[in-house]
Amino acid sequence: MRLPLFIAVKYLKSKKRGISFGTFVSISGVSLGVMALIIVISVISGFHEDLQKKILGAQAHAVVLNYMGGIEDYSSIIKNLANKEEIIGYSPFVMGQVLISTNKRSHGVYLRGIIPEYDQKTTEIFKHIKYKYENYTELPWIFIGKELANSLGVLPGDTITVISPMGTIGPLGIIPKAKKFIITGIFEIGMFEYDANLAITELRIAQEFFDYGQKVTGIQLKLKNIYKADIISENLTKELGGHYYVKDWMRMNRNLFSALKLEKFAMFVILTLIVIVASFNIISMLMVNVTEKQREIAILKSMGATDKLIRYIFMSQGLLIGFIGTFVGLLGGLLLCEVIKSYDIIKLPADVYYLSKLPVKVKLLDIIIISVSALIISLISTVYPAHRAAKINPIEILRYE
Repeated sequence: MRLPLFIAVKYLKSKKRGISFGTFVSISGVSLGVMALIIVISVISGFHEDLQKKILGAQAHAVVLNYMGGIEDYSSIIKNLANKEEIIGYSPFVMGQVLISTNKRSHGVYLRGIIPEYDQKTTEIFKHIKYKYENYTELPWIFIGKELANSLGVLPGDTITVISPMGTIGPLGIIPKAKKFIITGIFEIGMFEYDANLAITELRIAQEFFDYGQKVTGIQLKLKNIYKADIISENLTKELGGHYYVKDWMRMNRNLFSALKLEKFAMFVILTLIVIVASFNIISMLMVNVTEKQREIAILKSMGATDKLIRYIFMSQGLLIGFIGTFVGLLGGLLLCEVIKSYDIIKLPADVYYLSKLPVKVKLLDIIIISVSALIISLISTVYPAHRAAKINPIEILRYE
């Protein structure tokens, strides 16, 4: 393969011993396409990772639930789960919908009752608490999200009223149950869904408020490997049996992450068109090269060069263009990704995206797929020009020489 490669390099150069303009344009087209793919796919991967981090910051990796509505003997299940190597944390919780009211404002939220020392082993909500109120009070404590605090106009230390629609039946119908709480902390996870619709209190208080007795809604689990959550959840469901089932974070957020994967695939297909357009430059450049080098091709054939050798020469040209373009595009894309990650070049409105700059996550698999795709497209674009070059008849070309 040394001879075809040597001749291919010669053909890529201009008469002045520099790279020809057609070759430069073809390499630039491939480079721009690969660079665009690297940057956009890395940004989408960054958004995906950031979103996953925020979801798993407020939500457990898996949750044990009961089809009957609540878990009574949850302590025995916890003892069983404590022996599992794949489970590194567990926390019982109570969840219910309530209305939080203060002054003339109100907002419907989910109230989650937890045991703080257990919950800190399964979620990261306590790490996101930014504003605290630590003065002693006889009222039960409650944590709320920053967006919820803004909509209600409250601060740490303020008192709010939590109202449950499931109250007692009186002469005039159902009387809602109400209880006063004091805000002892405000958390900011960075996702509007949690910051505006979640409130945290003590498990015992939530059990009393929802008339749960000693029951809990479920048990949160923290897993050693989050990417095997679906397999672990399926195995635990079979093992627990009865009315119990386990839902993992992938199932609970399937629609969201499926949409992100589809968007990533769609952007890959759309931006690959840039490389395909660049491949037409390779085709046109090689066709011009075949026309210009007819005499040299005829001389090579008269000296014994086979059609296969001629094909290799022009296919080597296209592969060289694709390889150089892909390499330059990768370097440029990775460099720009590092610049975007390190400096606030592109700023985002934090109140809309909950991000001050573009998140970037470069994955090795994405780089390999993009590089291989660019090289395959470059190789395919050489097939027709190489075929045309191999079919040249040396007798007709050299007849009048």
